[in-house]
Amino acid sequence: MELFQEQVDSTKNWLPYDGTVHYWGKIFSQKQSDAYYKSLMEQIAWKNDEAIIFGKHIITKRKVAWYADKPYEYTYSKISRTALLWTPLLLELKEIVQEKTQQEYNSVLLNLYHTGAEGMAWHSDDERDLKTNGSIASLNFGAKRKFAIKHKQTKHKQIFELESGDLLEMKDQTQSHWIHNIPTTKKIHTPRVNLTFRQMIK
Repeated sequence: MELFQEQVDSTKNWLPYDGTVHYWGKIFSQKQSDAYYKSLMEQIAWKNDEAIIFGKHIITKRKVAWYADKPYEYTYSKISRTALLWTPLLLELKEIVQEKTQQEYNSVLLNLYHTGAEGMAWHSDDERDLKTNGSIASLNFGAKRKFAIKHKQTKHKQIFELESGDLLEMKDQTQSHWIHNIPTTKKIHTPRVNLTFRQMIK
């Protein structure tokens, strides 16, 4: 497949200190992005996400899916999930992302946000199941959404507006020193699919 590439300097580190964020912009044409979005909406085994918050079991409107090389167990928000095996579609996307980032991934967590009313609270992807200082590559399809990243001590903040077909990578000490979120908004009424390719240590 011939990939579309915006004129974005993917070697630039968008963080001023304590970590690394690389941003490629769009790596697919609009036609390619639309096709992937449609296929992901139809083919992925989406389930409502769950979390334990202050001892209470919460089921979110946001949906998730978890795929990997093996049926890994991954625990976050005090809930354990068992991975499904890669689909041909996800393997295709993984290979493209690996070629861009020059990293290898053995799993992907997918999130489906139906509208801007669904988001993600401030957090770090620093679970013990993930490789320390590893790479997490975020690939986005569908609605444009803001992605904010904030330093834990200095509160320095960087905001990206990630569009359909955009690729962003966090690595090195980013998860130790920074937190990130997907802010909610009343202005967006269409879905967004986000894939975060990850490096499990199991």
